[in-house]
Amino acid sequence: MSASRRSGTTDELGPDEPEQPGRSGDDGPTTPDGTAAGAVPVGPDGADLLAALLDGMDAALCAFDGDGVVTHWNREAERILGWSSAEAVGRHGFAGWAVREADAADIEGRLMSAMHAPGRQVHEFALVTKDGGRVLVRTQSAAVHGPDGKAAGLYCAFSEVHAQIDLERSIALSEALFEDASWGVVLVDADLRPAVVNAHAARALGAGRTAVLGRPLGELLTRGSEELENALTHVLAEGAPPAPAELWVGVRTPDGEKRRCWRSGFLRLASPLAEEPVPLGVGWIFQDVTEAKQGEQEASLLRFRSNQLHRAARAAAECEDPSEAATVHLDFALAGFADHALVDRLMGGASADPEAAGRPRLMRVAATPTGGPGPSVLTGHAGLPLRYAEGHPALQCVARAGSVRAGAGSVPADEVREWARTRQWPEGTVHALCAVLRSRGRTLGVVTFLRGAGRSAFERSDATYAEDVAGRMAAALDLADLAAGAAEAAGRGDTAGD
Repeated sequence: MSASRRSGTTDELGPDEPEQPGRSGDDGPTTPDGTAAGAVPVGPDGADLLAALLDGMDAALCAFDGDGVVTHWNREAERILGWSSAEAVGRHGFAGWAVREADAADIEGRLMSAMHAPGRQVHEFALVTKDGGRVLVRTQSAAVHGPDGKAAGLYCAFSEVHAQIDLERSIALSEALFEDASWGVVLVDADLRPAVVNAHAARALGAGRTAVLGRPLGELLTRGSEELENALTHVLAEGAPPAPAELWVGVRTPDGEKRRCWRSGFLRLASPLAEEPVPLGVGWIFQDVTEAKQGEQEASLLRFRSNQLHRAARAAAECEDPSEAATVHLDFALAGFADHALVDRLMGGASADPEAAGRPRLMRVAATPTGGPGPSVLTGHAGLPLRYAEGHPALQCVARAGSVRAGAGSVPADEVREWARTRQWPEGTVHALCAVLRSRGRTLGVVTFLRGAGRSAFERSDATYAEDVAGRMAAALDLADLAAGAAEAAGRGDTAGD
């Protein structure tokens, strides 16, 4: 089991080396407790300490004296080749036991050349195990110099080639991930703070590689840091999740905050040197998939809205009353699009040029219930005009014969309520979209879609959808006007006939 040969204490001190005071009870004064005065407490025997160090190494190690005789052989060398220290120490070279006879001269020459070469020499060759197998090893050899500065022997550290290659691959992979990777890589410590960040991740976070180190995630992200910290905490406690997670975050940029979607994978990092797994942190790997996710969302939304338009057309075709068909289109359009909707008609009939007739007046003909969900209700039987103030979005929509978007903006809640009240919209309205009702080249009125604070503002794609719905509603309302006119003409004809 010993990792070295020893000739005893005399050899350790040297045959002619004088004894030092304090090594014997007869030399030098002593203290009251019996310890020699000025003596340094003696620890483990030097050779035993050396043997313990060699046996604890992860690499196999053997040493040769100047004549090529094996002087040291540690446990890892015994594990790889099967030869014990007692069997190896004292042999001359590897010939006849650790290498084949045909290879012995070449291998011994390459090993012993390290005694006369500067630095370390690296070689690869095959060694023979005790059971007759062969192991390809990579060796590092270097000379051991004596007190006179001359080479007194050499040491040879070796490991199985595949283990060395695995180590080199791991190191190369780590360096590549933190230099050239096309996705973000962040090592987060146990306190959930970035410890190492690669260049791609630093760019995604909008800061330098050193600027983000040690900072809380809440300082790096404007939104989504809570979800990210929750994921990291889960990984530290439970291990890596079975699949990547898609996290929406807010990132600071010179142009303001931008929302990004990062497809993230997590790995729990544990120390390989501890007997029990000790968490060192989490490896977080992410890739920006914002454009792909937005494309998926837009495609899904487009499919849903197309289906709604198709279903609305089929349902409206079964309505005998064209006005009812218009509200059917409105109800189908409202799903997932807005919270409320209002339909206002021009008083005095449709107009090809509302501006030429002066300030337009509108009356409410249909609306969705504000107290809860339900179908649109036809109103306006009294024919009273709405008291819209100058510059109201609905009046602007009529004047422009195009869509108008409006929003309360970032103001206190009481101002939001006042903003909605002055425009005669339900309380809680924050966003509005007005689309003109036109048919046969004439303006019939306006349909207004309203959203509360829980929804985002209307975008251009929303306006396109609203215009499509408004066109179908306008056709139904125009047909209702034609039917009403025909019925009125028929009634006058019957009266004249009588």
